[in-house]
Amino acid sequence: MQIERVFWDRKLGRGISGARKIWHLLKREGIVVARCTVEGLMREQGLRGIRRGKQFITTKADGSAFRPADHVQRCFRADRPNELWVVDFTYVPTWSGMAFTAFVTDVYSRRIVGWRTMDRMPTDLPLDALEMALWVRNRAGQDVTGVIQHSDAGAQYTALRHSERLADVGAIASIGSVGDSYDNALAETVVGLYKTECVKVDGPFRTADELELATLSWVHWFNEDRLHSSIGYLTPVEKENAYYCEIDSQYHPMLGELALH
Repeated sequence: MQIERVFWDRKLGRGISGARKIWHLLKREGIVVARCTVEGLMREQGLRGIRRGKQFITTKADGSAFRPADHVQRCFRADRPNELWVVDFTYVPTWSGMAFTAFVTDVYSRRIVGWRTMDRMPTDLPLDALEMALWVRNRAGQDVTGVIQHSDAGAQYTALRHSERLADVGAIASIGSVGDSYDNALAETVVGLYKTECVKVDGPFRTADELELATLSWVHWFNEDRLHSSIGYLTPVEKENAYYCEIDSQYHPMLGELALH
């Protein structure tokens, strides 16, 4: 049956998508069916989308560190890629100890442009995720000067090395208040989806290396194949491709990451 096929396909529903997204995925394949029919058939087959639960708090502020101003003020909107990035990290228990994963997400497209998984939580964790984001955008020939990176007030984000790296590339640091999830709500949403769609589904993990491989697979699906209701049921890559095609007729999305000529 088509609904069951799409639901379990690791590149489509991944076994975690609800009726609304399954309906949109079917439409993309030219399969016309009423949404209520999809909902009813999924109920009959016991197919259910997964839901996010409560999130853990990982923020530990360094009271002696300089704290940049909050340039976002809970307004998580952007008119183009590389205007606003939100960052956060979380922890995941494994059989061999605690592991940690950090993310950098572009607000415009919801694309995860940088991430890092480690078996410890040093300053290098979010810094490595930032370096990946800078590499991804540089490889695509994109200038990130002026991008705002918004985080919570965790010590990892107020550390001097992190602040200096942002200044090096002309990025603007922005930090919300301590212990207030609304001040970094979008980044925490990404963490919540990661816990629900990757950690719950593919875990438990023996080591941080196993978690890293699962995270790699999930991030690829999240960017390339997952439909996001917040951007009109497009994937993050489709959202960015549409933006660049609109502003540059020489843009070729089929060439890979982002190729502007």
